Amino acid sequence: MAIVLGPNRYGKAETRLLRVVRDTARHTLRDLNVSTALSGDFAAAHVDGDQAHVLPTDTQKNTVFAFARTVGVGEIEEFGTALARHFVDDVAPVTGADVRIEEYTWDRIATDGQGAGCGHDHAFTRSGREIRTTEVVVGPDGLHVVSGLKDLVLLKSTGSEFAGFLVDQLTTLPETHDRVLATALTARWTYADAAVDTGVDWAAAYAHIRAVLLDRFAEVHSLALQQSLWEMGRGVLEELPEVSSIELVAPNIHHVAADLGPFGLDNPGEVFHVTDRPYGLIEVTVQRDGEA
Repeated sequence: MAIVLGPNRYGKAETRLLRVVRDTARHTLRDLNVSTALSGDFAAAHVDGDQAHVLPTDTQKNTVFAFARTVGVGEIEEFGTALARHFVDDVAPVTGADVRIEEYTWDRIATDGQGAGCGHDHAFTRSGREIRTTEVVVGPDGLHVVSGLKDLVLLKSTGSEFAGFLVDQLTTLPETHDRVLATALTARWTYADAAVDTGVDWAAAYAHIRAVLLDRFAEVHSLALQQSLWEMGRGVLEELPEVSSIELVAPNIHHVAADLGPFGLDNPGEVFHVTDRPYGLIEVTVQRDGEA
């Protein structure tokens, strides 16, 4: 049988970009990690070593920096779209571009010299909050946007159970009707193509989705982490018609009650040992009926 080249692409991974908006004395930071991947007519580069159609990955990196200056960052979905469309529209051999962006948050440092709640004009501290993400794909079938977040650390100290599960001869886990439930959530939601075409308020949508995820995690009495994720995803789709599906990935960060009996102490659900591995990993996609 003949040997042929299969699907392929190439790009520049994790270009770190800090954009300082300094239009006034009160500066703003946009801290991004940008990865680009191009697909198209690159067979000769693989088969013959002919680089005539290959835009260097170093040029892709330079494009990220140049667009940060000329186009501006704006919302990461907008920045990713501008980059992806440039590569497809302006670089002849390229037929598809995949741009992935992570955004890190910085908070203003509070000092005595600033008004209450204002924070310093140009001094910041890196936030410990989750990382905002997006993936923008431009190709022959149009523009597609998948946004999300990762490392959203959540914990509820009660209101969670795990009981009635399947038991075999190797099961040792006891049932519980009151446990600590904790995770570091990754979520990726796909915007409907029609919504992308007509325009999405990216910042408002992100804030709304994040709020729904937090509300459902907190308010739903959890019989299992699976159920919590279902309710979180269902809540997003109920409230945001522009979202067609959402994928949720959640490690179960186990909190095991410490045995204080040897020290003559009780432990009424107050002292826990936090284990980092192994851990349960729950993955679920919630989508609208009829979505592929």
